[in-house]
Amino acid sequence: MQDLINNLPKLAKDKHNENKKFFAKLKKKPPKDLDYLMQELHEKEFERTDCLECANCCKTTGPLFTDKDVDRIAKHFRMKTQQFIAEFLRIDEDNDYVLQSVPCTFLGADNYCSIYEVRPKACKEFPHTDRKKFQQISNLTLKNVSICPAAYNIVEDMKKRIK
Repeated sequence: MQDLINNLPKLAKDKHNENKKFFAKLKKKPPKDLDYLMQELHEKEFERTDCLECANCCKTTGPLFTDKDVDRIAKHFRMKTQQFIAEFLRIDEDNDYVLQSVPCTFLGADNYCSIYEVRPKACKEFPHTDRKKFQQISNLTLKNVSICPAAYNIVEDMKKRIK
């Protein structure tokens, strides 16, 4: 797994133009069963991929925190919302709450998340490969294939299934 994680940025870069063309075509004319196909590919991939062996998303990128996420996690820590924000978050260039630093503060050495039950929505949905109207998030997916081995594999499988 670690070899794949180490090689993922290069693999994704080598496939970037191919993926970009594929997603442009997909956006113009998505198959009518795309949502079902993506659900199938997503489920199949996550039967063989264990996020706890990887956690590359948590080690290399930080999620966006919605106001609901902030309130829920602050409550979990029995902190005031502003105290949680001051201790863990910053506002990025898009005016979104993000972690002050990566790897994620809440990631343990064993790759377990200490706030898993109350984690941000962005973490819960990552890598977003089972989202409805998948073709609308192609730019996000192009980024995620360089971070997440499962997303990379799903896109590769997808290209084989959709001609």
